[in-house]
Amino acid sequence: MNPKVSVIVAVYNGHDVLRRCMDSILAQTLTDIEIICVDDDSKDDSLAILQEYAAMDPRVKPIHQENGGAGAARNTGLKYATGEYLSILDCDDFFEPQMLENAYRVAKERDVDIITFGCDFYDEKTDAFRPCYHSINRKALPQQEVFSAQDIKDDVFRLFVGWAWDKLFRREFIEREQITFQVQRTTNDMLFVFNALIRAKRITVLDEVYAHYRQGVGSLSVTREKSWMCFYNALMALREELYKTGLYERFERDFKNYCVHFTLWNLRTLSEPTHTILYNKLRDEWFAEMGVLDCSKEYFYNKQEYATFRSVYEHPVDWEEPKKTEAPKTQVPGKTESQVPRGMLARGLYCLKTQGLVHTMKLVIRKVFR
Repeated sequence: MNPKVSVIVAVYNGHDVLRRCMDSILAQTLTDIEIICVDDDSKDDSLAILQEYAAMDPRVKPIHQENGGAGAARNTGLKYATGEYLSILDCDDFFEPQMLENAYRVAKERDVDIITFGCDFYDEKTDAFRPCYHSINRKALPQQEVFSAQDIKDDVFRLFVGWAWDKLFRREFIEREQITFQVQRTTNDMLFVFNALIRAKRITVLDEVYAHYRQGVGSLSVTREKSWMCFYNALMALREELYKTGLYERFERDFKNYCVHFTLWNLRTLSEPTHTILYNKLRDEWFAEMGVLDCSKEYFYNKQEYATFRSVYEHPVDWEEPKKTEAPKTQVPGKTESQVPRGMLARGLYCLKTQGLVHTMKLVIRKVFR
């Protein structure tokens, strides 16, 4: 008989954190599980640790593969999984003992394709836990306990965060819809989660906090600096899935809003010189490719994000808004001071002085033809 849950753990150089993760899985009160640990060609003793656990517990099934990233490792785990539900975990996180039992029980009772539950952040430097309020947008949840993406009025891609480890997925549903992880360096689970979200017929939510996301370990920020384009690849792959499933028209506004939201988060959290590289790429190509340039302010759910996105598009990376007190006084022959559009002209002169004639003319042309 197949196990109730297949736990898939992607492992890479997890020496410092792997044991706590594995111990939290083996301590689950739901015992009818299989634990598929895919070692992504670790350079430390992670594989040896997995083999040690496998010798102690036959439910642990270590698999070694050539390095392909977390997405590839998770896809390997999907191929071997036989459980009724899937739990996709990271080797640096750990979980409450009743996580699988309670999530599986409710998933069965409500007969759902996806169940998601609460999580928090664990700071290993201070050994403290911090709430994660944004993983589930409870204000956007429908009143009914079982729902689908079609029941979400707007902003469906901000209903849940696009990570997989705070959810269970029905394996038969994932296999039928042929949903897999994107194989890239970072942002490799967003496509899996959102693709499942828009396709699932039955989704439910638990309020309890069952998963602890570890912070302050590894070099994710360094990795993101090297793979700054991965978020854009994920967004374009998601758009392709929306077209393929015939759902793009239904979720177009939500998708474009999420493009702006996720883009600004990536821009805000990247350091130099990557920040400037992404900034210029957005202005020159990617905003147009996302299809957001012709959308009005009213089209966006978050007006501040709209204002920020337009500011990025309309100004070079080193542009600064001139202070009102520093705006130069301008005299135009034949006109009184009150007849001169001081704010607009002052900004134009400031831009001309600081950014040059070519860039100033481009801004003028954009404003004329908008």
